[in-house]
Amino acid sequence: MPKRVLVVDDDPAQRRILEETIKRFGYHVETADSGDHALAALKADAQGDICLVLLDLVMPGTDGMAVLSAMRSLPKKPPAIVQTAHGSIDAAISAMRAGAVDFVVKPVSPERLEVSIKNALKIEALAGEITRMKATASGELGFADLIAGSEVMARVIELGKRAANSSIPVLIEGESGVGKELVARAIQGESARKSKPFVVVNCGAIPENLVESILFGHEKGSFTGASEKRTGKFVEADGGTLFLDEIGELPLDAQVKLLRALQDGEIDPVGGKQSIKIDFRLISATNQNLINLVNDGRFREDLYYRLNVFPIWVPPLRDRLGDVPELVRHFTARFAAEEGKRIDGIDADASAMLQRYSWPGNIRQLENAVFRAVVLADAPMLTVNEFPQIAAHVEGYSVTVPPAPAPKDLTPRIEGPVMLGQSAGTPATIHVPSGNGKDSVGIPALSDTGDIRSLEAVEADMIRLAFGRYRGRMTEIAKRLGIGRSTLYRKMREIGLEARPN
Repeated sequence: MPKRVLVVDDDPAQRRILEETIKRFGYHVETADSGDHALAALKADAQGDICLVLLDLVMPGTDGMAVLSAMRSLPKKPPAIVQTAHGSIDAAISAMRAGAVDFVVKPVSPERLEVSIKNALKIEALAGEITRMKATASGELGFADLIAGSEVMARVIELGKRAANSSIPVLIEGESGVGKELVARAIQGESARKSKPFVVVNCGAIPENLVESILFGHEKGSFTGASEKRTGKFVEADGGTLFLDEIGELPLDAQVKLLRALQDGEIDPVGGKQSIKIDFRLISATNQNLINLVNDGRFREDLYYRLNVFPIWVPPLRDRLGDVPELVRHFTARFAAEEGKRIDGIDADASAMLQRYSWPGNIRQLENAVFRAVVLADAPMLTVNEFPQIAAHVEGYSVTVPPAPAPKDLTPRIEGPVMLGQSAGTPATIHVPSGNGKDSVGIPALSDTGDIRSLEAVEADMIRLAFGRYRGRMTEIAKRLGIGRSTLYRKMREIGLEARPN
């Protein structure tokens, strides 16, 4: 279901006004006419679809303060903005202490309400990101921490929770960039092995001649270059979970040893004299069709059936476009904090465009697109203009590019004081570049005979040009030429240029 704002107010007219106002902001709205009904809606919201509560403080029966107090014990606690017609400082302090993130006074203007809602959601997104980071680091990331509210992801979460209750080998399949590793981390985070090591190995990134050494370890001197003993990833994962990403890239020789490790719980380090007993949970992932690899002789059939005991298919982002707005909000808050920029959100047109795109690169592509948009954004709201690559592939959208400035006319036009040697009625003229690359702007580099002019002659022309351009203002001329006023006066006397007092 889409994310919703829960409006709690006992006044039906006020409820209706707030509902229509918030809908215009682009949010879905649910209403409750009492504190009891609000708590019932929050308790029934098992999926966390209520993203914010707009709560009236003064209500008969269970008032706003009682609702805030009861929300503390809920497993999912959306941010709350409280509102009241009695704008006392004491009420504001009490509400904030009870857990509210903001306080508005009735009647609140639409502009003030929109800013309050956006700030509350942004704070919540940052808090959620921090929570996810801490949970990931501690190995306790759960399915509730994933942004997966679409119906097609419900099956993934259901299977993942069942797998977490067992040590059965799990094979996670799906296109590149769909979040297979996050699903694997959530399985471990809800299993008995949470807080234990979660060791990630990308099988496609390991050189073929080092696969066995990295996975199973080696003894000192077992081969050329083995200057010290290495434990290997299996030993590192002892007691925890080993996640083998891109398992289809594993060489056949290593597949044999992996099969034995799965069957017997033992590994043989390279050059080792005896096997090592280990306790690990294996979760593997692939973006390839392993059956095709088996038929091509590139993957062992017995290992395939040993890995494919509990398969989980993670759908591509194009099949769960309902998750795009929440993912965008999550990535925007994260990257805005990292870049130190104020980004309040994304406008309705850009959000609709992102939900119409097919996302061949899946969540990883969406993440990079939002990162680029945040970096390039000059305003606090992301628009279609910040997603030019996406707009080019979605019908009905185009990026508005500001017109390039017209090229400046580099022809000097001097309407200043008359130079010595000219008649009063004749305007000063400066040589214009011929475009052959031999002349500098405004000053000829070659004489009429085609020879290079002397530095003194070029310098004299430069002083004349500056004298006319800055209307004889000696201080400005000296500043622009990078010389002192006394030097400027001397050089002007040498070339016979008359100085005006200023």
